[in-house]
Amino acid sequence: MVSEQCTENQLSRRRFLSLSSATAAILGIAPLVGNAADSLAEDSTSSDDYYTKLGVEKIINAAGTYTYLTAACMPPQVQRAVAKAALHPVRLKDLQLAAGAYVAKKLRCEAAMVTSGASAALTLATAACISSANGVSAQEIPENVGKMKNEVVVQKAHRYEYDHAMLLCGTQIKEVVTLEDYKRALGPNVVMTNFFNSAEPGLNGAQIDRETWLSVAHEHGVPCHNDAAADMPPIENLWKYTGMGYDLVCFSGGKGIRGPQNAGLLLGKKHLIDLAVTNNNPNSDAVGRGMKVAKEQIVGMVAAVDWLLEQSDEKNQAEYMRQTDIIANAVKDVPTMKTRVFMPPIANHVPHLLLSYDPSIVGITTKQVQESLRTQSPSIELNPATGTSSRVGIPSDENTIVIATWMLQPGEAEIVGRSLKAVLTKNHA
Repeated sequence: MVSEQCTENQLSRRRFLSLSSATAAILGIAPLVGNAADSLAEDSTSSDDYYTKLGVEKIINAAGTYTYLTAACMPPQVQRAVAKAALHPVRLKDLQLAAGAYVAKKLRCEAAMVTSGASAALTLATAACISSANGVSAQEIPENVGKMKNEVVVQKAHRYEYDHAMLLCGTQIKEVVTLEDYKRALGPNVVMTNFFNSAEPGLNGAQIDRETWLSVAHEHGVPCHNDAAADMPPIENLWKYTGMGYDLVCFSGGKGIRGPQNAGLLLGKKHLIDLAVTNNNPNSDAVGRGMKVAKEQIVGMVAAVDWLLEQSDEKNQAEYMRQTDIIANAVKDVPTMKTRVFMPPIANHVPHLLLSYDPSIVGITTKQVQESLRTQSPSIELNPATGTSSRVGIPSDENTIVIATWMLQPGEAEIVGRSLKAVLTKNHA
C-alpha cells in the first residue's frame, strides 16, 4: 500500500474489440476507455486507425485531464451514441434545445446548453449577461459593447488566462481584493461577476469565499457566473453550485464528465441560458458562431451525463487508489523514496501520487525522469507539476514526481510502475 497517505478515500495491455467498419469509419478511430469492465480499443492493424496513419504517437496519460493531452477518453456507451448520431442529419437548433432541456432536468437546474467547451461556455455566459443588462440583441456583441454596460467584476486572485473568453465580448474586467472593494465595484455598469471555483480563500491572496461572493452580487442585482470547469468529481458538483444560487455555471465536458473533449456545459437560470442560446451557433451573426458544437458532440455530451449519473464516486476513487498503489509499490524500494497521496480539494479532486526522493543518491532528476518516460515506447506523460512548485494546488517541488491515475487504461498502471522503477534504478543496476 501507499505510505504516508494524506487522504483516505489483469495485467493486460488492453483488450481489443473491433468495431464494425461502418462505425469505425464514422469515428475515424475507435477510441479507448479507462473502464476495465467494458473496454473498447482500436485494432492497431486497421486501416481506420488514423493515429497510426498520420504518424501520431499514442501515449499513456499519467498526468490528468489536460487539454494538451486530449483530456479524457469517452466510455463505450458515449462512443456508441456519438457513432449513431453521425448517421443522420437533424435540425441543429432543435437538437440544441432538446439536449439542453434534457440535461437541465438531469442536473436539477432551470436550463442548460451544450457548448464547445468550458471556455466557450464562459464567453456565452458573458454575452448573455451583456444582453440581459442592456436589452440588446446578439448582433450588438462585441462591436457596440464599448457604448454599453460592460463591466465584469473578478477577484484579483481569480484573474487567469480564460479572461480572454470574457474579453471576446468587449467587456472590461474590474479587479477587487477585499470585500469592501467588491461592494464598491458593483456599480451601474456591471453586467456580471466571475468566480473561479477552485480558487479558495487564501489561495493567491483570494479573500472572498463563494457564498459571500454570491450573496453580495445578488444584493446589488448582479448575476454571478461560477467557473467550475475541472471541478467534477464529485458528481454532486454538477448541481451543487446552481443549487447555491449561482446564475450560471460552466463545466468542461471532456474532463471528469468524460464526454467529447470539444464539448462543455453551461447551466443556470432559464432567462440567461435563453440569451446564451441566441448568442451561440448556428446563429450566424453572433459571437458564438465560431463555437460550433456538432450533432455528434451534442449527443455525446448528453450521453456522457447519462453515463456519469450511473457511476459511483466511491467506486471510482477506490479504483484510482488501486492503480495508485500499484505504481507506489513498484518504486517503494528506490533509495530515499517517500510516497504519499494528495487529493486536491476542488479541481481534479482525485488521488495524486507524490514520489519524492534525493536525486543526488538516485542519480537522476525528476525532470530527467519525466523526459525519459516521454521518449520511451509506449510514451508516458507525467503530471506537469512534476519537478516544480509552480503548479497551483499541488504540493510538489523539484524533487517530486506527480502522477494522476484516473486517465489510465486497464493495465497501464503496471506499465507506469515498471517504467518508473527501471528509470529510477538504472544507475544502481
